[in-house]
Amino acid sequence: MATVKREKIRNIGIIAHIDAGKTTLTERVLFYADRAHRMGEVHEGTAKMDYLDEERERGITITSAATTVPWRGHRINIIDTPGHVDFTVEVERSLRILDGAVVVLCGVAGVQAQTETVWRQADRYHVPRLLFVNKLDRVGADFERVVEHVHERFGARVVPVQMPWGAEKGLIGVLDLVTQKALRFDVESLGKTVGIEEVPGDMLEELQLHRLTMLEALADEVDAFAEVYLEHELHTPEDAILSALHEATVAGRIVPALCGSAFRNVGVQPVLDAILGLLPSPPERPPIVGTHPVTQAEEVRPPDPAGPLCAQLFKTIWASQGDLGFLRLYSGTLKLGDQVYNPRTGKVERVNRMFVMHADDRENVEIAEAGDIVAVIGLKHTATGDTLCPKGAPIVLEGMTFPEPVLSMSIEPYSVKDRDELVRVLDLLGRDDPSFRWAEADETGQMLMSGVGELHLEVIRHRMEREFALRIRVGEPRVAYRQSVSGGGEAEAIFDRALANRSLYAGVRLRVEHDAAIAGVEILDEIPAEEVPPILRPAILSSVQSARAGGLALGFPMSGLRVTLLGGSAKEGVSNEAAFGHAAYLALQEAVTKAGPVLLEPVMQFEIECPQEFLAGVNSDLTGRRAVVSGLETEHDPAVIRGCVPLAEIFGYSTTLRSLSQGRASFSVEPSHYAPVPAAVARRVLA
Repeated sequence: MATVKREKIRNIGIIAHIDAGKTTLTERVLFYADRAHRMGEVHEGTAKMDYLDEERERGITITSAATTVPWRGHRINIIDTPGHVDFTVEVERSLRILDGAVVVLCGVAGVQAQTETVWRQADRYHVPRLLFVNKLDRVGADFERVVEHVHERFGARVVPVQMPWGAEKGLIGVLDLVTQKALRFDVESLGKTVGIEEVPGDMLEELQLHRLTMLEALADEVDAFAEVYLEHELHTPEDAILSALHEATVAGRIVPALCGSAFRNVGVQPVLDAILGLLPSPPERPPIVGTHPVTQAEEVRPPDPAGPLCAQLFKTIWASQGDLGFLRLYSGTLKLGDQVYNPRTGKVERVNRMFVMHADDRENVEIAEAGDIVAVIGLKHTATGDTLCPKGAPIVLEGMTFPEPVLSMSIEPYSVKDRDELVRVLDLLGRDDPSFRWAEADETGQMLMSGVGELHLEVIRHRMEREFALRIRVGEPRVAYRQSVSGGGEAEAIFDRALANRSLYAGVRLRVEHDAAIAGVEILDEIPAEEVPPILRPAILSSVQSARAGGLALGFPMSGLRVTLLGGSAKEGVSNEAAFGHAAYLALQEAVTKAGPVLLEPVMQFEIECPQEFLAGVNSDLTGRRAVVSGLETEHDPAVIRGCVPLAEIFGYSTTLRSLSQGRASFSVEPSHYAPVPAAVARRVLA
């Protein structure tokens, strides 16, 4: 990998709703940047970035894939992310370490359900972004409508820097509002040859109107540009426009919009040019901020290769030759053979091999610097989200948040001798995918694996069978219910028994109350120092934490629960950790019962695109599924229905929707929140 200046590196992600054309766009980028000799196609199963068998068979991206391409003397590190909500964890951990993003939208559908999710994720990590409105060759595509849609849904100031040349099947190129030139993409060379022409006379007036809108938006957002614009107006120099676009985009004040059709090879190269000209390089991003693992003091790391190392592991992939750990370097330099420190585990790791990735191909490298994204082999005690640094200059970066599983299914090996191997594989998959969990029921020994959707669990199962050659049996997916309390309750429990000819004693008093803002269980320790010795308190905390996993009241994991430890009692010689663990469990059980246990179910946010002629039947069916419709757009056909529906009510819904709409409607869902289950439904579940 040739060394380039930090200012000439771009770390960007391509994000969108499923089937908006992310991978098709990336495949064209590889072809035009001479990274691929031929274009891969998603529908043919030949896409380079979709390298898993499961991805090629289904025609969707399941795991984020990284690649590096050269373009005009720069190096662009690209991460192509999944669009399906079941794999949103891949988008989350990618955006955490990227400097910019290209949001791809379908020119017909506009903003869709998963578009909102990835947009919120980009907002969370303050990632500057460009908009690429794709598929403008399709019937019903409308660039201006999609731009307005984004503004309405997100409140973003979207500024078109191009307009399409031609419409639907007549799309032949794009008109550049900055240069006032027409770009024609040659069919014979598959779009590789780009002709630069004068703007057709019948489109010149429209282009100048759009250009004026762009210039006025920049004058509003960039003070220095306002002065230049007032002096030159429509004759404002191109370099001043590009500088203002760059400044406003990096600051997140505007979102430039480009257009084209990746599948028809129209408009891809200008996206690459916009990545270089408008999105930030690593030095232009704010220095990364973390904390000292001991003092908790703020630590700042500028993107300086000469500074102390600061890198974050954002993804791991199991591989037979050694697990791959993907690192983003924020500061310092990493060399082959270096030893690095993990503040979370207190372990020192050694980098045995280092690569730049091109999907599943690896290019060996010996050195990486601030701003680089590399994969390494040799990390044995480092998990997703962990920070790596020198032991003498420790820093801990903010971790990553991942969606909670909402579906579970039982899993078992065909033979008892395969059980240990199944456990090993489940552990490996759980380490690779933080949104996947598995557990073994204490009472029955049954193994359950949990994920964020039916497709997620299905893909996990197929991976076990294909990659690990495991023969397994799985049960039907079932909802991952939770329990909470409706009010508050206080209880005191005394554990005073003789076990194994030894007297044990402990007393614990605590209070529980509901708080919807708490994801699981929050524990506040207010026990007076004289009532329980400090050495015995961890046993109380551990008992309360373990009880959250299930077994209390309704038998489901706890959520939205605050537990306040109020007091306790001990007797010298007969009070130990085991006694306090038992007392804490008994007190918690009684307090939860007093507070009124409530069964919670996962509720999904949905979006359905449905031809208007089938709208009545689809709406009627939703009502029977306890759905709450929050929005209905009927200005265009198909209509769009948005709302929330309990997960338990939409198993197999795709089949029903196809039947109701003669196969013409589509839907997408994503986890929204947990809500109390109606009494009649709760009785059925608990039965």
